[in-house]
Amino acid sequence: MKKIYLTLSFVIASGLLSAQNKDTKVADKLFDRYEYVDAAKEYLKLTESGKADTYVYKQLADSYYNVFNTKEAVKWYAKAIEQKQDAETYYKYAQMLKAEGNYTEADKQMRQFASLAPSDQRAKTFSSNPNYLPTLKNQSKLYDVVKSDISSDKTDFGAVLTNDNNVYFSSARNTSRRNSNWNEEPYLDLYKATYNANGTISEAVAIDNLNTKWHDGPASISSDGNTMYYGSESFNEKEYTKDKEKKAKFGKIYLYKATNAGGSWSNGKPLPFNNAAYDVRNPSISKDGKTLYFSSNMPGGFGGEDIWKVSVNGDEYGTPENLGAKVNTEANESFPFITDDNVLFFSSNGKQGFGGLDVFKIDLNKGTDAINVGAPVNTEKDDFSFTYNTSKKVGFFSSNRAGNDDIYKADPVCNFRAITIVRDKVTGKEIEGALVVLMDDKQKTLSNSTTDINGNSISQFNCMTSYVGQVSKSGYEGEVFNVNIPSDAIGDDFKVDVTLKPIMPIITEKEVILQPIYFEFNRSNITQQGATELDKLVQVMNEHPTMVIFAKSHTDSRGSDKYNLNLSDRRAKSTVQYLVSKGIAKDRISGQGFGESEPKVTCDKCTEEEHSQNRRSEFLIVKK
Repeated sequence: MKKIYLTLSFVIASGLLSAQNKDTKVADKLFDRYEYVDAAKEYLKLTESGKADTYVYKQLADSYYNVFNTKEAVKWYAKAIEQKQDAETYYKYAQMLKAEGNYTEADKQMRQFASLAPSDQRAKTFSSNPNYLPTLKNQSKLYDVVKSDISSDKTDFGAVLTNDNNVYFSSARNTSRRNSNWNEEPYLDLYKATYNANGTISEAVAIDNLNTKWHDGPASISSDGNTMYYGSESFNEKEYTKDKEKKAKFGKIYLYKATNAGGSWSNGKPLPFNNAAYDVRNPSISKDGKTLYFSSNMPGGFGGEDIWKVSVNGDEYGTPENLGAKVNTEANESFPFITDDNVLFFSSNGKQGFGGLDVFKIDLNKGTDAINVGAPVNTEKDDFSFTYNTSKKVGFFSSNRAGNDDIYKADPVCNFRAITIVRDKVTGKEIEGALVVLMDDKQKTLSNSTTDINGNSISQFNCMTSYVGQVSKSGYEGEVFNVNIPSDAIGDDFKVDVTLKPIMPIITEKEVILQPIYFEFNRSNITQQGATELDKLVQVMNEHPTMVIFAKSHTDSRGSDKYNLNLSDRRAKSTVQYLVSKGIAKDRISGQGFGESEPKVTCDKCTEEEHSQNRRSEFLIVKK
């Protein structure tokens, strides 16, 4: 319900790939056990003995891919694609090329990926205009972005700020609710919180008299605060379709209207154009209350999900109208929001963007084309459900850029660019992914962004004479700096160089303590962040040549025991393989996953902080 869920399909080039055989048996067994370094050695032997084929090249490349050895992965993917491969191989090759800075060749591989998997969203985004990205990245920033304190560890989206300082949104944070079969999270509920003068948001409370046992939300509130339109499921009306073969019932999303009397919302009533044959959701009511915008896959659209509008006169509704080609495409457009000055925000995966769902806006007064709002609102992930209060000049949107659907705050920026260049104090190398927070002299946050591959963070202001900066990055000591801008620099780019001192591991009698080693959700391959931190352990072990380490990987208690044990074991083995790939002898490093069996904090209903303490990696010193 929270996003447009698309099925990814990959076309396999049948008959063109060699398979496992007696020669690859040893290497394949190592690969299947996640021992990628040793697997690579065995596959390499086959290449040296003349027994390699396309399968071996691909397995060899995948082995290096899984330990983040980008250079070797690129080398062997290049060999693998000498014969036609499956689509995902070209995609992995493109990712490794990007990591190596070879964007031209990466684009070439993405074109091949797109030709083999034309229905894949990544392919559609790329094929629509492969040369648009540099221009899109360089466009002026329209908003500063910061993650909102209203977000939880569960799905949160659809935040809208009303004129009476209430924030309404949908969330799966109610863990007492039963889980949805779709994503194993609790069903969505509607919540309300208070937006405070200092920009913080009070603790949210559920709107119990509207929430059902199904998904509920998101919502739109009329300008006078007395009418709410929101989504819920057709099961409430006992309307659904049956699939006898699957022995299942399938509902749709319907729109409902509720009224506010004495500060309490009444039970919602379904709108008359709901239909069990399609979804009607994501409402947004105009300032005058006479036009309701929504998204739907109803007949008569361009394809997928489109943005529609319908006239409203009390409890009477006109015939829904499609917003046309300036908004909708053959792909999916959803999450409309209409501002008080008639600017429509929406999300699309059919228009030119960074990838996934991107946020766009169109001025309906002018009839101009829709424009991508750019970074940092949009990323290569899903960015959606953008809302904006014109009188308060505050926007909210949702994104899964951090792996979870979270709510972010968006503040409009002006035309003065403050460029912060962040480097490693020891090596002088630019630091990517450092968090740069710039504030005024009253400690009000002006911008919140991360540095790019060149160590640059760019923020835009208007008529600033001074500001304070804070820079932080995992594995480094934080830095604070003050800037006074000369009057003749106003209106130009103003650059500030900042260096961060790296934090080296803490070595005790029992263990080597690193910064947290993060993995992507449900993945065990080493990420760039993980590689950076593990390189510090490599340095320690090189400085202590007799040191022997045992790596332990732990999870929190969420998920089944078996799932957590298997996931932690894969991660421990990937960690070991990465260290071996960096030259650490196999007899000096071993590892094992312990799942949730050894919690650092014992708790029944763990807080998020307690979960994070239990979700850890440990590097025990077996021998110094």
